[in-house]
Amino acid sequence: MELWKRSLVELSSLVRSKEVKPSEIVQAFIERKNNVEKKIKAYVTVTDEIAMEEAKKKDDDVVTLQTIPTLFGLPIAIKDNISTKGIRTTCSSKMLENFVPVFDATVVERLKESGYIITGKTNLDEFAMGSSTENSAFFTTRNPWDLERVPGGSSGGSAATVASGMVPASLGSDTGGSIRQPAAFCGVVGLKPTYGRVSRYGLVAFASSLDQIGPITRTVEDAALMMNIIAGRDHRDSTSKAVPVPNYLDFVGREINGLKIGIPKEFFPEDLDSQIRDILLQMVKRLEGEGATVEEISLPNTKYAIETYYIIAPSEASSNLARFDGVRYGYRAKDYTDIDSMYAKTRDEGFGTEVKRRIMVGTYVLSSGYYDAYYLKAQKVRTLIYQDFMRAFEKVDVIITPTTPDVAFKIGEKSSDPIQMYLSDIFTVSINLATLPAISVPCGLKEGLPVGLQVIGRPFDEGSIISVADRVEKISQIYRIFPNV
Repeated sequence: MELWKRSLVELSSLVRSKEVKPSEIVQAFIERKNNVEKKIKAYVTVTDEIAMEEAKKKDDDVVTLQTIPTLFGLPIAIKDNISTKGIRTTCSSKMLENFVPVFDATVVERLKESGYIITGKTNLDEFAMGSSTENSAFFTTRNPWDLERVPGGSSGGSAATVASGMVPASLGSDTGGSIRQPAAFCGVVGLKPTYGRVSRYGLVAFASSLDQIGPITRTVEDAALMMNIIAGRDHRDSTSKAVPVPNYLDFVGREINGLKIGIPKEFFPEDLDSQIRDILLQMVKRLEGEGATVEEISLPNTKYAIETYYIIAPSEASSNLARFDGVRYGYRAKDYTDIDSMYAKTRDEGFGTEVKRRIMVGTYVLSSGYYDAYYLKAQKVRTLIYQDFMRAFEKVDVIITPTTPDVAFKIGEKSSDPIQMYLSDIFTVSINLATLPAISVPCGLKEGLPVGLQVIGRPFDEGSIISVADRVEKISQIYRIFPNV
């Protein structure tokens, strides 16, 4: 098998057994990238020269090292809202087009300690605000399964690089579905950890109480491997939790006999696409055949999730993005008369339409006279959504839902209707509001396009969702199919 088709775990084994050199692996992925990137446009910044230079150093090191780290010499892409020292971090925005950080995010530090090699920074919806990667200030990324369709968002570039074989794994961020939704659209695995499981230090903030960094990979086993490296307490992130981190690889290959699966009726409405419903419920039957027990549950406050999310997230965004004013760093307008016009022109020219829309919504709901009516009420509903999940987890071990209402939509299909775009995250936002872990894994194909199944777990129980997702993957075998780019 060609090296670019190998999983992260397989590549790690080849390097650690000294069967293949890091430079051979990196070169194989660069060649694959050179063949397909011009069609997909997943990278904002490519680091081929840095990658090859680092790989050649590791060729020498692998001979002398007594213990070879897990990711030694393996290429991984990083979403372009995660800080990388000395490499542009743009958030796919004109505002930060030329911004080069002087520090690494904690997750990048941990990947470096494990020996990874960065392949580049991937495209996203500007400041992670979007569901299609059409809101990038630079260009639209395309879905490797159908170049006329979106890869999802906001981590569309990260998902597309993995799906097309340009990298074996990437990092994304998830505020309302931005890892899981593009993973579903691109037929790969996307894991959103529990809030507080993975450090947010170095992640450019969108909505601080919702954001989480997580892996996008070809296989569930690879996601478990990545979680082993990036999870754990970080004193630089006050929201990071000191909860013991298990070896997630121990959950791969486990039997699910006796596991209790909940199917929430609110996630399978009458208007859900019939093919999506059938594919998911057939998979659930297969899991039942392996010894899992299945019961219908109710999450009644789910119906308020989209409205609640689109009050809380824009409110936090309006606060977080206030720092981009043209004074300290980032874009500054050239033609202004005083400090007020400099602020106004800089933000008007530096931010795209969707970012400005969310800033205005957030500023409005936080304004005097509206805070109690909107923001405070949304936080109360958020608590009700969390309580729904906690009651459900008294009866079941995991919850299974569709990741998205349908397969990837065509480029431009929803861009003129923000509400329809927001509804593409209808099955993912409640998990962020409830701070829970969830994973999307491909479970079938609808008319040749991937369908994602979402497994939701209790707080800090990423192990159980990995076990279930692994069984889904082994049954569906979608991970063996590479799109014909």
